[in-house]
Amino acid sequence: MKFLLDAQLPIQLARWLRAAGFDVVHTLDLALSNRTTDREIARQADAEQRVLVTKDADFVDSHLIRNEPAKLLLISVGNTSNLTLKLILERKLPEIQACFEEGVFVEVGRETVMIRG
Repeated sequence: MKFLLDAQLPIQLARWLRAAGFDVVHTLDLALSNRTTDREIARQADAEQRVLVTKDADFVDSHLIRNEPAKLLLISVGNTSNLTLKLILERKLPEIQACFEEGVFVEVGRETVMIRG
């Protein structure tokens, strides 16, 4: 899978996913870095066929209204440490991947992964 991580997510998460063998871009890697607009982030994710990973509800609205981004992973774990976030995703990654075989909008919580669309 290919991912684009939004600005609210730690760069350490991108590094961990890369080390696990995934093709990952963080907004810090983009030309405008974390100043890149949401619309441009969604366009870049779509152009590169990446799943946009975010905590931002604005991307949910954009996905539901305009199908931008085409693939969305919403992280709904609340405020948590980077280590806890990594551990949650590490544990849930196989389930997340399976969900994207069936859907284009997946939400991951502390204990659940669900296809939203």
